[in-house]
Amino acid sequence: MNTYLKFGVVMVLIVGSLVWLAVGGVKETKTYYKTIPELAKMGQTAQGQRLRVGGDVQPGSITKGSSQVAFVLHQGTQTLKVVYSGSDPLPDTFRDNAQALADGRLGPDGVFEANKIQAKCASKYESKPVQRGLSHEAAQTAAAKRS
Repeated sequence: MNTYLKFGVVMVLIVGSLVWLAVGGVKETKTYYKTIPELAKMGQTAQGQRLRVGGDVQPGSITKGSSQVAFVLHQGTQTLKVVYSGSDPLPDTFRDNAQALADGRLGPDGVFEANKIQAKCASKYESKPVQRGLSHEAAQTAAAKRS
């Protein structure tokens, strides 16, 4: 009986440790998406929370330093200064007027400290326009007329 009790205690400790690690990992990686107006309404409660904020990159606001990139996101009339200091390179589609998502935390000075940036490019997902008069279409049209 003593052996079974020891085995049971060890199993409870192992399972308990795994559950504790899983819950802690989920809490750390959990991210809420907020718009700039929603972030402004949160006030002081937004500081230190892991958030994802979206908006358009304000033209002329991108400034690249040695280890960080600063820019301004805007939605309507509201703006948010963002400083990116992540290790990943910025996306190729990150430029003025691009839609961007910044993942990070709001600092006490009101500057959003991002560690991940995603940029959207709407034109990338549009279908290509139909082009008429290509040589392979002419051959298919001629073959269809013959039959």
